[in-house]
Amino acid sequence: MSGRPVKRSLTLKGHRTSVSLEDEFWRAFREIAQEQDKPINVLAAEIDVERDPETGLASAIRVFVLNWFRNPN
Repeated sequence: MSGRPVKRSLTLKGHRTSVSLEDEFWRAFREIAQEQDKPINVLAAEIDVERDPETGLASAIRVFVLNWFRNPN
């Protein structure tokens, strides 16, 4: 576990954006997207639409991942 954020590009609403997350969060985020049978970009776009404008996308994704595993479907 490195703990260092890794920057990756996502496409939201046709625009590329970079998001920095730790590898563990990237893996968990991909796992959730796969479980929901959605591309990771679609899941990220859904989170983006729902987040508070003052909350960064990376933080919103981390909270989403945490809540997903805290409250299994």
